[in-house]
Amino acid sequence: MQQQYPTRSLSLFIEPPSIDELEKRLKARGTETPESLKARIDKASYELSFKLQFDRVVINDDLATACAEAEEIVRKFLSF
Repeated sequence: MQQQYPTRSLSLFIEPPSIDELEKRLKARGTETPESLKARIDKASYELSFKLQFDRVVINDDLATACAEAEEIVRKFLSF
């Protein structure tokens, strides 16, 4: 999509503060088996390697702040 419409598309990458923090959050939910937790952490680590291919990166350290930042980025993009 970005390649076809570079000026008409916006890509956001929502990044955890760290892999350690992501693992801590997932463990706290209590919904992951050790195997699924490892798979999710491995996938997240892999996905992080692509973050520079996105237009903007939002670090999800605090949910309300990350949401506000993402909303502001989208509003600015749409106002052009």
